[in-house]
Amino acid sequence: MRLRGLYAITPDRLERVAEALGSGALCALQYRSKSADRARRRDEASMLAHMCRAHGVPLIINDDVDLAVAIGAEGVHLGRDDGDLAAARARLPGRILGASCYDRLELAERAVAAGADYVAFGAVYASATKPGAVRAPLSLFGRDLGVPKVAIGGITAENAASLVAAGADALAVVSDLFDAPDVAARAREYAKVFAHGLA
Repeated sequence: MRLRGLYAITPDRLERVAEALGSGALCALQYRSKSADRARRRDEASMLAHMCRAHGVPLIINDDVDLAVAIGAEGVHLGRDDGDLAAARARLPGRILGASCYDRLELAERAVAAGADYVAFGAVYASATKPGAVRAPLSLFGRDLGVPKVAIGGITAENAASLVAAGADALAVVSDLFDAPDVAARAREYAKVFAHGLA
């Protein structure tokens, strides 16, 4: 699969997601919610699925294969404790399967063998979203794993170019995107990093 560019991850409040989608600069949107209210999660995911389809952006559900299946999302992203990748692959044929691999190359290799379409390494920098996250070395992005590599954690428009230069195919961003005064303009700043061929 081709996954290259800004991979937005939803903040707790979804009001500004439309601005990001309207920028035309996203390669994917991940719905990530800490809410235990399953009805709310389904309603929000369904709303996002409709918005994403209107903009031609794949919606990836974080940590919830059942929800991804229920709303017909384009994919799911699983962390280390969120279920078996091979089982998720079997339930989501033809859809996107991503895996968190933290700072460990062997997890990425196992994920690819289990059918993952992309792998994510991070936190690459200190992250306000997950302050206790392990730090991943940039050297991981130079490895050829046969699938796109996504960088996550503490990414800003200022450090984005160094990650793309290191070999990251996509940049997963929450705070620096959705806390920006102009979300669409910030999204386009990220798009320029990829458009200028800094990889």
